[in-house]
Amino acid sequence: MKTQYYTATSLDGFIATEVDSLDWLFPLGDINDTSYSAFFAEVGALAMGSTTYEWMLRHSQKVAEETGLAWPYTQPTWVFSSRKLPSIEGGDIRFVQGSVAPVHAEMVRAAGGKNLWIVGGGDLAGQFHDAGLLDEILVQVGSVTLGSGKPLFPRRITNPPLELVSVRQVGTGFAELCYRVP
Repeated sequence: MKTQYYTATSLDGFIATEVDSLDWLFPLGDINDTSYSAFFAEVGALAMGSTTYEWMLRHSQKVAEETGLAWPYTQPTWVFSSRKLPSIEGGDIRFVQGSVAPVHAEMVRAAGGKNLWIVGGGDLAGQFHDAGLLDEILVQVGSVTLGSGKPLFPRRITNPPLELVSVRQVGTGFAELCYRVP
């Protein structure tokens, strides 16, 4: 069982624009060419921040058109937010706030031996790292720059550095990197 931050970033290190847009991401390649399917098959529980969840809310109709469901995950999902947010019908969504450590323990129990996916954002992944609970960072680096936006991982990790496990080219738009967190 691993706790993994799986995401995409621009070449200059942003996962979304200042207004939380991901429009830059979708023209770069086909998700079916990435490791996503194999990665997702091993996911037993998810965690996301409120901004990521609100993006899902705003795009639930498009998600429903593509997947047949407004909420595409069958796994239990913990949404970290200090605000009251609406639920999405059909999802096992649990709203939480505060420290990630006790929630991580709940997620491990619910995942049944499968991996935990920190969906986003970067600060939430950083909180799992700060608590010593992040095992891997899997990132699709896109061939665009945004200049500013929501950072991939707003933490300094220098000693010990992350350990590069694998690198793979995905079409002409992405480099897929996997790092182990020591």
